[in-house]
Amino acid sequence: MLALRLVRGSRPVVQLRRLLVAAAAAGSGFLLLYVLEEAAVSGPAGSAASSARLLWALVPLAATVQLAVAVARTDPAARPREGLDAAGLGPVRLALVAAVSSAVACALGSALALAAFLHLRGDLAGLPFDGAGAGLLHAGRPLPVAAALTLLALAPLTAAAATALALRPRPAHAGLAPQTGVPWGVGIAACGLAVLAYSPPTGAAVPAGGMLVAAGLALAGPGLAYACGTLVQALRPGLLRLLAGRGLQEDAPRLGRPLGVLAAVGAAALTALALRGRGEPLAPLGPLTGPAAALVALCAAATLLTSAIESRQARSPAREALAGLGTPGAVLRSAVVLRAAALLGAAAALGWGVAELTVPALTR
Repeated sequence: MLALRLVRGSRPVVQLRRLLVAAAAAGSGFLLLYVLEEAAVSGPAGSAASSARLLWALVPLAATVQLAVAVARTDPAARPREGLDAAGLGPVRLALVAAVSSAVACALGSALALAAFLHLRGDLAGLPFDGAGAGLLHAGRPLPVAAALTLLALAPLTAAAATALALRPRPAHAGLAPQTGVPWGVGIAACGLAVLAYSPPTGAAVPAGGMLVAAGLALAGPGLAYACGTLVQALRPGLLRLLAGRGLQEDAPRLGRPLGVLAAVGAAALTALALRGRGEPLAPLGPLTGPAAALVALCAAATLLTSAIESRQARSPAREALAGLGTPGAVLRSAVVLRAAALLGAAAALGWGVAELTVPALTR
């Protein structure tokens, strides 16, 4: 009840972020229901294809969970404040409140996904849109209720667990350096490329390899962001480059992983365009491949933007101190623009490089 009261009493901008999470959960839940119905139609003979489609459908789910965690980290209701400990709201309780809020938003999205799926199939009140979705969603076959509810529960449960894990209390000054994950990230990405290169192009190998590449880039992302900050303030920096570079190094743990995921999304988009140009289009989810790709891209961009908002909140005392020392506002705004340009440029370069390695692996 406390979590629901905090959700209801939040500011409109916070409610908008939660609605974005609900919309993303609705999209990923709809894709899971589509994959379930396709598996029911194909039967045991198409189990390999069904497994591959399920892995592809888990990609939007993972992007949704990442967005839910980023939104929870910027939620004022989950931020420790003076006097809350006396009311029984310590760090552990606040993490649980944030987990419940994420679960509520994703559960709302899952309910919307189920309602939309049943409506398009004509199971609620006739076929809408002149029955355009009847054939795509196999309206003539019953929907496995237990399996559908199980798949729709994935988003709330996973988002709640990930939020509680991300916001759990940690000892002060015990974090690892951003560069620590670079060797692991490079190794995992290399394993993903090897899976793509040496496995059959059909089946579950392609989504599994792609997930490994994305996970590797996410692990290496903080080190990449830190390196961007080092490059920005290299060679006798002035005030602008010094502020931008130090800011990037400080924000690397927060912005690095969303940056790596965005680079992975860019690499996937470039790879898909290259395969389409060679006459080998990649459409693992059939007609819903385009909407699924758009959902992943929007979630990745929204997660990076939300993480940037979290970084701005964390840097507000330093920004106020600089303004109090007489630093011009134009310099502070230019430093923000420079940081954003450096991060987006690094993500674009990394995505292009990974795509150049992925295309030959898929067209061998």
